[in-house]
Amino acid sequence: MSIVKGPVGTIVGETNPLAFKFLINREVGRGTYIKAKADGKEWSLAQVEDVKRSNSAYSANQLNDAARNYDSREMMIAEARVIGMASNGKLHLPTSPARPGDPVFIADEKLIKATLGLAKGDMYIGMLQGYDIRVELDANTLVQKHCSVLAKTGSGKSYTAAVILEELLERKVALLVIDPHGEYASMKEPNKVGDFSKYKIKPRGYDATIYTPGEMAMNPRADRPFRFNGLNLSAREVARMIPHESSSSGQLGLLYEAISALRAETDSYTLEDIIEQVVRSNSKSKWNLVGQLESLLELGLFSGAETPAEELLRPGRAAVIDMTGILPELQSMIVSRLLTDIFEARKRRLISPGMVVIEEAHNYIPERGTGNAASTNIVRTIAAEGRKFGLGLMVISQRPARVDKNVISQCNTQIIMRVTNPNDLKALSKGLEGMTGELEEEIKRLPAGVAMLVSNEIERPITVNIRPRKSRHGGVSTQIVIKEKAGAAAAHASRAAERRPGPGSEAPAKRPAARDKKPAGGLLKKVFGARRA
Repeated sequence: MSIVKGPVGTIVGETNPLAFKFLINREVGRGTYIKAKADGKEWSLAQVEDVKRSNSAYSANQLNDAARNYDSREMMIAEARVIGMASNGKLHLPTSPARPGDPVFIADEKLIKATLGLAKGDMYIGMLQGYDIRVELDANTLVQKHCSVLAKTGSGKSYTAAVILEELLERKVALLVIDPHGEYASMKEPNKVGDFSKYKIKPRGYDATIYTPGEMAMNPRADRPFRFNGLNLSAREVARMIPHESSSSGQLGLLYEAISALRAETDSYTLEDIIEQVVRSNSKSKWNLVGQLESLLELGLFSGAETPAEELLRPGRAAVIDMTGILPELQSMIVSRLLTDIFEARKRRLISPGMVVIEEAHNYIPERGTGNAASTNIVRTIAAEGRKFGLGLMVISQRPARVDKNVISQCNTQIIMRVTNPNDLKALSKGLEGMTGELEEEIKRLPAGVAMLVSNEIERPITVNIRPRKSRHGGVSTQIVIKEKAGAAAAHASRAAERRPGPGSEAPAKRPAARDKKPAGGLLKKVFGARRA
């Protein structure tokens, strides 16, 4: 936005230290930052909240009077909210109102940045909407005091989150990303789409390692398997990996008995040994527990070498736990065990400080009454205590109403993109300080790629055009309906006709039938032997 020289209006009517109105004489729109003298002395920054146009000539009994000059009686009045004045790096509100009759000017970049608090950041996430002013956040504050990215599907929340992760990686922050859909593997590759010259950035890839808790064959994007230590598991560790809603006190008691018996017999045991011990029990509730334990065993999560915690948090590198192909109830259990290990290691200073990023957070920390997840308690603990131990948290969700409010309220920086669901808007109002009805209306109208930034480090919520990603975006929706061109469709039909056997032609020989696979084994067969015919 180019700065207009000269006054754009004149203050009129009653004023107070927090608000004033002015008569517009040049083009000024809603959201424009303006400046006026506070009590005729210092410049104060204000923002236009509303613009009204009126014309007293257009009354019901005057519309047929063709002789009137209607244009000369039109007025435009703007309502402005005072943000404050910056002095010695601090913001303070004027104690005296602006004077009616004083001129109003478009605010300059220096005043906007100093007053809003945009001059002290180092993380470049985009441009102030309507202005060529870089919006930069303080990386240390964002990590220590946590961050949330909330928006409806398709508004760009994952894209925006990746922009923040890029900035953190460039500042050598260690990242651990919980990725349910495999969207962040693309961070290794440079981006090819975006207005890079406008935002003055260059495409690049980042150091990211993709882990899979399942089999490597299930996930071609994965670089390495993710594994837990499967030796000498305690009853508490195993209990965390079992869905709470499907387990009973009797089953948990049975688990404790089985592990106690194993510890009395041997110094080293595995999950497979635990299952065999449970099968030997006379309890009627053992089969449900055996099924749950076998699900863990078949996942392969406790087989092979353990993935050390220090490998997952390394400065300047992202460790992405790609949950593709893992059942939802198992995902929350994996996250519970993983984050517990990470938090304990960080408390003992065994690993680097860093940030945990949780995509689709409503699945891992659901609000009370909307679901249960084994990972809820540890994520709440990190949100409440992580700052003391150098472990930050970022939560990303398309359903703010279904995310635990205790966690959202701990996030000092909120990046909100378009939200239209009434329940989600109500949840934002309850969870975020300073949320007003006007801001709710603005959030409903945000276009894709534009975010509202709410932070204690910024004096007033601002709207930001998010910069392009430097790395390739991996969250593009798959096109389901594809419209073929007429020529392509005809060619496809022609090729199909060529493959179809004609009259008198020999049909292609059938492939030999595949050999029957051996039936899967399983621990029940191991214990009881093969089933008799």
